[in-house]
Amino acid sequence: MLLQWLSRHLAAYLSKEIAQHAVRTSTWEALVNTLQPGDVLLVEGNTRISVAIKYLTQSTWSHAALYLGQDSGLGSSANGEANVLVEADLEEGIRAVPLSLYRQAHTRICRPVGLGGRDRAQLASYACSRLGHQYDLKNVFDLARYLWPTPPVPSQHRHKLLTFGSGDPTRAICSTFIAEAFQQLRYPVLPIVRTVPSTDPDCEVCEIERYRVRHHSLFTPRDFDASPYFRIVKPSLEHDFDFRAIDWDNDPAER
Repeated sequence: MLLQWLSRHLAAYLSKEIAQHAVRTSTWEALVNTLQPGDVLLVEGNTRISVAIKYLTQSTWSHAALYLGQDSGLGSSANGEANVLVEADLEEGIRAVPLSLYRQAHTRICRPVGLGGRDRAQLASYACSRLGHQYDLKNVFDLARYLWPTPPVPSQHRHKLLTFGSGDPTRAICSTFIAEAFQQLRYPVLPIVRTVPSTDPDCEVCEIERYRVRHHSLFTPRDFDASPYFRIVKPSLEHDFDFRAIDWDNDPAER
């Protein structure tokens, strides 16, 4: 009971927003019109826990959400807006939220390639089945240790520190449950690839690649950005971008 009480209060503390200059890379309208069901939306968070995640992963991205779209059946938010994202929240667990939650955030769209309607339906079904599951609060204590400005962790080991956790399948952090959803489809994120000798009797020196699934607990938000199997989609370039139409401010005082 004491541990749960401490976890809840620590989660509330870590979820508090901190002052941060938001760098938006697209308009709201472009973001809305570009997202497609199955996309992974990465977010540069502005909470205390975001600081720890960005430090440990050496990445801009501290949060990930799965976009399921207007017809996903996720219900509506308190203000009546359709929920279109599924994410793992530190305090509320896996939940459905509207896109407007990240209207002012710096985001990136990572798009899986080649998904069909059945694949997207399977992603949605899995994500919906996880609604209500709790965030892995053991990770809360792990992350809280790295909120100092310069924690004494060598850079080559920081990424590994996010693999801590309870291992309880009813718990998740934001990126692990999304990675697990794609693994249900056998869709690669960052698989382990090894080369083995080919079985071709006519080529003794030939090799082939074998793919092995990484455990979903090893994934962080940046892995979707780094994955060669997710296309980075930039909303500003998707809708008839014309650099000649930019209204530049030529006031020399601003230079």
